[in-house]
Amino acid sequence: MELMTDHRFRRTIKYLRALLIIGLFCLSIGLLLFIGILVYAKILGPPPLAVPQSTLYFSDDGTVIGESNNGEKRYWVELEEISPKLIEATIAIEDKTYYKHNGFDYKRIAGAALADIKARAKVQGASTISQQYARNLFLEHEKTWKRKFLEAFYTIRLEMNYTKDQILEGYLNTIYYGKGAYGIQAASQYYFGKDANSLSLGEATVLAGIPKGPSIYSPLASLERSKQRQEIILNVMVKNGFITREEANAALREKLVIIGKHSLDSVDFAPYFQDAVRQALKNVLNIDERTIELGGLKIYTTLDLEQQKIAEETIEKYISSDSEIQVGMVSMDPKTGQVKAMVGGRDYVKSPFNRAVQAVRQPGSTMKPLLYYTALEQGFTPSSTMRSEVTTFKFQDNRPEYTPHNFNNLYANDDITMAQALALSDNVYAVKTHLFLGEETLVETAKKFGISSKMAKVPSLALGTSGVRVIEMANAYSIIANGGKKVTPTLIKKVENHKGEVIYEKEQINEPILRPEEAFVMTHMMTGIFDRKLNGYSNVTGSTVVNNMTRMYAGKSGSTETDSWMIGYTPQLVTAVWTGFDKGKPIQLSSEKTYAKNIWINFMESALEGEPVKTFKAPKGTVGVYVNPQNGLLATEDCPVKRLTYFVAGTEPTEYCIDHIEGVKEEPEHKKEKNKKEKIPWYKKLFKWGS
Repeated sequence: MELMTDHRFRRTIKYLRALLIIGLFCLSIGLLLFIGILVYAKILGPPPLAVPQSTLYFSDDGTVIGESNNGEKRYWVELEEISPKLIEATIAIEDKTYYKHNGFDYKRIAGAALADIKARAKVQGASTISQQYARNLFLEHEKTWKRKFLEAFYTIRLEMNYTKDQILEGYLNTIYYGKGAYGIQAASQYYFGKDANSLSLGEATVLAGIPKGPSIYSPLASLERSKQRQEIILNVMVKNGFITREEANAALREKLVIIGKHSLDSVDFAPYFQDAVRQALKNVLNIDERTIELGGLKIYTTLDLEQQKIAEETIEKYISSDSEIQVGMVSMDPKTGQVKAMVGGRDYVKSPFNRAVQAVRQPGSTMKPLLYYTALEQGFTPSSTMRSEVTTFKFQDNRPEYTPHNFNNLYANDDITMAQALALSDNVYAVKTHLFLGEETLVETAKKFGISSKMAKVPSLALGTSGVRVIEMANAYSIIANGGKKVTPTLIKKVENHKGEVIYEKEQINEPILRPEEAFVMTHMMTGIFDRKLNGYSNVTGSTVVNNMTRMYAGKSGSTETDSWMIGYTPQLVTAVWTGFDKGKPIQLSSEKTYAKNIWINFMESALEGEPVKTFKAPKGTVGVYVNPQNGLLATEDCPVKRLTYFVAGTEPTEYCIDHIEGVKEEPEHKKEKNKKEKIPWYKKLFKWGS
């Protein structure tokens, strides 16, 4: 009996020793595995905290005008920009020992494990804020043991590499609050229409209760359940010493005003402009589409809210609702090239095609200032004369004859000056100048003025028969307006990434590409379309809007069978307007032919209201003299009309007009007719033009 008992005792000791060895081995393996996990986590380093965020677009005064539209509202704010009451409420209800543990609350884990074992299923959670943040960043929200293991691993990595405040900031910026609002800033704006740093205690405790079940505890889903959860949170805050009982009772009684609307819903402000900005981000700054949509960028644009509003209202006012006419409009600061307003069509929802930057249309006579600027560089002056009459141009290279026509087939049938030719938009004068300079010259000039659209080397190019974009013409006129300095259309001033780091900032380069003297002379010539002193065989082309002007403008209108343009400027602002049909249908109604001019003058007057009235200042190297506008000669006291005209110094006329001096005997008609036949104009000596 004693031998049997001794045998059993030794066998028990043997088993216990084996169990101890196995236990120690398993413990060692577990310890090594745990150490290995820690070492592996450390080797991997800090996990990236970047999450999808909405990209925001700002106007030039810092107002948010739009955001990337992916159905989710995500805005990142720093911990210091979040209401302390919201932080306290969140910690109190979600993880009261947050600042004491290393990522895991073992007491809560044990309790949850017992509950799961009893239910034989995953029924209760014990996740800390760190664990929830890990899940939000890296994992799906399925309740499986595999997911819990990975969640624990990511939690270790977070806790090893980031501070508690960094993790808490990330959690509050990624947690889902319902209705597409991710993060406390989006939730604050959606539910209460305010930023996260402005929440009251009552508002903060309502929001803190939502993440447990957005479809249950949202005040929009059930105000009753929302208030019940708010009361639980307030009681926990009192218990943990965050607030007093009096503060809790006051928060419960607080009347909440629920907005229930995202600050930027439906179609954003200035949608055509924002489309153009997105294209610039992609094609100019080479930012990929995913980053643009989900990268949490902050895009600081050049848009002027007031001018954009005026542009849209003006277009709506002056284009009949019954008309199918479309519109493209760009307004720019000529000194910087910054686009202040853009309209690409009458209804973005019906047609997102941006006619301001995408449509290529014939500019008509708005091309003439570019032509005449080049003529000034080649020795022409505002007083250079050529004959305005029906002219057929014949070419030696077997090209067909070309006969340009003036509007309504009106001609001076006499010599006119370049200044008057521009003011009256004489087509014959323009084609003669174009052919004299050489057909390739205007093509090169267009490139110098920033026009990238293809130009055809044909006689009619002087009359704007090669298509251009509205934004190109606005930029070309800006170069003349600023005295000849190169600018490019600028939509974006600065771009910041989700960390607030500047990844792009526009540099202002004032590279002179035109001669300032000729640029100013050209500008002053362009004021002539509004000056009735230049009336001749027809009225100046800007005469219909003169009565609406309260300041000096320079500009040029243009029209083809299918296109109507008006482009003009002051020293502060350049605006280009195109109107026409998308399919190139002829514009036949008289009222529709006036849309471009009416939109332009009324926009300019409204946009510049309250701004100082600035005139165009003559630079050194220019001379202003009074001339007879009909012949370009120096005016005398006897001339009935005198107009101050500017010239590049040394090119001003030296001969006085004698047509109106009393006592000067007029030549007999037969002698004038003889001289007229014998006299061969200078330009016909260079080219064999027929007429």
